[in-house]
Amino acid sequence: MRELDPLRTAVVGVHWQHEVVSPDGVFGPSFAEQVSRHRVASYAARVATAVRASGGLVVYTRVAHRPGYPALIPNAPSFAMIQERQAFLEGTPRTRIIDELAPEAGDVVITHVRLTGFFGSELDTVLRRRNVDTVLFTGVATNLSVTGTLFEAVNLGYRPVVVSDACTAATDEAHRVSLETFGLFGEVVTTAEVVDRLSG
Repeated sequence: MRELDPLRTAVVGVHWQHEVVSPDGVFGPSFAEQVSRHRVASYAARVATAVRASGGLVVYTRVAHRPGYPALIPNAPSFAMIQERQAFLEGTPRTRIIDELAPEAGDVVITHVRLTGFFGSELDTVLRRRNVDTVLFTGVATNLSVTGTLFEAVNLGYRPVVVSDACTAATDEAHRVSLETFGLFGEVVTTAEVVDRLSG
């Protein structure tokens, strides 16, 4: 892994919210078992702790909709299901970040309504205001929102780094293939490597 400048590094935790990663969330049947089995949230928490301790920025992206879903365009089956199931409603418990990764003072929570974290949000502005040039990614799902947000980061000029054991997908195979693709665009590292670089 290349060197990290902690003051110009952020970790973006993608969709660590109950609707996505808890068994009772609308997408829990797809992802909760994988998150639990691979202890992915604990690795993501270690990354966040190391970034905070070194002076970097911790960011979480989450989906939340206003009542009536005025910003929801149901152009994909998963978006249609959100409205049908009345999921991701702002202010409800399942839109919150899970306790294991609860935001702390100084962390930033970005709310958006589409698949990826940069689209239609202030994420790019927040990162540039802090002079961030390197973005570490954790979250769910590796092959969906993590991939999409990472590709946006590439287009915006950031150095993307995926923390492989702090992400997961609905299947191990989907996760593995996504990591192989990431290798063409950025670095794929482990939690231990990130912690080592930031603490060193």
